[in-house]
Amino acid sequence: MEGLSLTTFWLALGLTAAAVVFYWGYSFGVRVAVRRLATDGDGGMTVATFERLPEPLGRLGSLATWAAAAFLAVSLFARWRAVGHAPWSNMWEFTVAFAGGILLFYIVFERRYGQRALGAFILPVVLALLAVAAAFFPSDVQPLVPALQNQDLLAIHVAMMVLAYSALSVSFGTGVMYLLQGEKNRFPRLPKATLLDEIGYRSVMVGLPLLAVGIALGAYWGNSAWGRYWGWDPKETSALVTWLIYAGYMHTRGLRGWTGTRAAVILVLGFLAVIFTFFVVNLWVSGLHSYAGV
Repeated sequence: MEGLSLTTFWLALGLTAAAVVFYWGYSFGVRVAVRRLATDGDGGMTVATFERLPEPLGRLGSLATWAAAAFLAVSLFARWRAVGHAPWSNMWEFTVAFAGGILLFYIVFERRYGQRALGAFILPVVLALLAVAAAFFPSDVQPLVPALQNQDLLAIHVAMMVLAYSALSVSFGTGVMYLLQGEKNRFPRLPKATLLDEIGYRSVMVGLPLLAVGIALGAYWGNSAWGRYWGWDPKETSALVTWLIYAGYMHTRGLRGWTGTRAAVILVLGFLAVIFTFFVVNLWVSGLHSYAGV
């Protein structure tokens, strides 16, 4: 099963790379079309124009995304069978699960809003996560450290954090797109600024409560593992700061009417906090939270 998990992982990585190419071609690609125009003279006139690449590129991007999500699901299931517990106990497993969660939420939002151009900014995040996992994190099966041996809480708590981070990744993509698009809608092929603002808001509405539940479950687990609910461990503190950033986004939007550029900047900052909590704290800041196999 471990071999199946790795094989499907690599297939998912390749398909994700293909999806990025397709989505970027769909959103920004152009081709030169040469046409001959009739004139009053005998020879006519040849002109060259830029045309958008064919619409099927977007459908190919969606197909590759669905296939990548399916392969990652198989990879995680096979990994679960191979290790005998939820497959997010170390940096390799969590990163793969994180990438799969982003694909899941991206597919939901793409189908809900019919905006394939979102993939040009969200799928590169998935590709980067999978590439980082392949390049830097060992995929070997390792025994659980003692603090992680509560398999029920491992499955539920970490799954909540994966889903929260994944939903919030969609808001990051829309935030970056909004900053490029601007209120004047600079790029006609991208979703309108108002729609990007709405999608970002909806993804935070999903991700913020999931993050709150994940933090609460982590506090409960901390009490059983270390004898305290909260100890201002770097991972706990960073996760709380991340939650506060997104809570601040909801507050400023709901009570102060912050939308547009200011809201998009908060979404980008919030995702940087997610990345800091996941990568920087896990790898370079010492604390009680650490994943086996790093």
